[in-house]
Amino acid sequence: MNRIDNVYLIGIGGIGMSAVARYYKHRGIIVSGYDKTPSKLTAELEEEGIKIHYHSDVSLIPKDREHTLVIYTPAVRKLFVELKYVNENGYTVIKRSRALGTIADRNECLAISGTHGKTTISTLLAHILTDSGEGCSAFLGGISKNYHTNLLLSKNPVLVAEADEFDRSFLQLHPEIAVITATDADHLDIYGNVDNMRNAFAEFASQVKSDGYLIMKRELPVDRSQVTAKTYDYAYDTPCDFYASDIVPQDGGYFEYSINYPGGKAEHCRMGIPGWINVENSVAAFAAAFLHGVEPEKIKKALSCFAGVERRLDIKVNTPSVAYIDDYAHHPNEIAAAIKSIREIFPDRKITGIFQPHLYSRTRDFAKDFGKVLSNLDELILLDIYPARELPIPGVTSKLIFDEVKLRSKVQINRVELMNELKKRKFDVLVTFGAGDIDRFVEPIVQYISDMTKEEEERKKRNG
Repeated sequence: MNRIDNVYLIGIGGIGMSAVARYYKHRGIIVSGYDKTPSKLTAELEEEGIKIHYHSDVSLIPKDREHTLVIYTPAVRKLFVELKYVNENGYTVIKRSRALGTIADRNECLAISGTHGKTTISTLLAHILTDSGEGCSAFLGGISKNYHTNLLLSKNPVLVAEADEFDRSFLQLHPEIAVITATDADHLDIYGNVDNMRNAFAEFASQVKSDGYLIMKRELPVDRSQVTAKTYDYAYDTPCDFYASDIVPQDGGYFEYSINYPGGKAEHCRMGIPGWINVENSVAAFAAAFLHGVEPEKIKKALSCFAGVERRLDIKVNTPSVAYIDDYAHHPNEIAAAIKSIREIFPDRKITGIFQPHLYSRTRDFAKDFGKVLSNLDELILLDIYPARELPIPGVTSKLIFDEVKLRSKVQINRVELMNELKKRKFDVLVTFGAGDIDRFVEPIVQYISDMTKEEEERKKRNG
């Protein structure tokens, strides 16, 4: 396609799709799209001048087929009426991953991949490059709390991209620097088994340019035999190319530590957000920034003012009497890491978790693992499965997880019952987990806690 006048996105409200929409809008192209339901993100896009509709209607697709690029998310079913229409009527139609790959090819690409941690690390890396003064463009899988967006734009031809393994999307990228954080079994509905998934990671690793750098979590089971880039390992605190040492816990779940790198050591580092997992995340981001050429002292400064990512250990309320955290974790290992970090941030307090399982296939494949890690909570409120792109699987419900949870205090409810369930309880530390639409409850929960706190204060005044 020589000239693009219109970009139409099917599934425009997704975190990755919305960043692409913003990119093309910034380029002066007319952008519009469809999404299933309105959200905070779609409202922001509409405020930015992007037309969005929430019911399938092919008449709202731009008529100029020759100069209209249609981008769709693989989360949309192939038989969806609008996707079927554009495929049958001469439009240029590509997946979101192909669009990102085309954009990345025009830049020096720094890609962050892995089944866990990639959103935080890519957002942190983009922040390091921005805070250091170099600047970068970035397509992020979450909303940066430093910049209040999932898209950064810069004249500097350096692109930070979150490289998603779902649907083999990351194989559209050929980065100069890549990070692989984890290869735990996931997306088995796509890959069939964990070996196929890890083979895809090996293929991604082989696509890093031969004069570039591949940074991998130490001892990952990924075949490196086809990798031509120079390879480095990183770890939390195990000596290797990049690792943390001199780790000193501090109040509120924060840490002071050193980052060891080839030829030196950055001492007295401190992340601007709590949690041991973020120490590890900072080591990976440090490695990518250092190999890209950012000075260690500038990296260290950027770590200290990093504000985090919405929905990643995102502390919404923090008072002596009640705390509320929202987290995107939707895989057993992610939930386990989040609970461990939350216990460090709020020691000796009762943790009530609300979990919305994401996908029937993931629930089926990991029910026992979910039950094991959710048993590390003090109380569990388990919601129905969020289906996303999937049709129901016979016999697969949240009860598969519920029956595996070894807690006395557990309840399984429908999402519409959640707020009433919370009003029955007195909770200490409350956490929402999940990648579905559980984020729609964040603002109502914050408001409920605020109202509850005000009522308690007024009651104390009356009695006291």
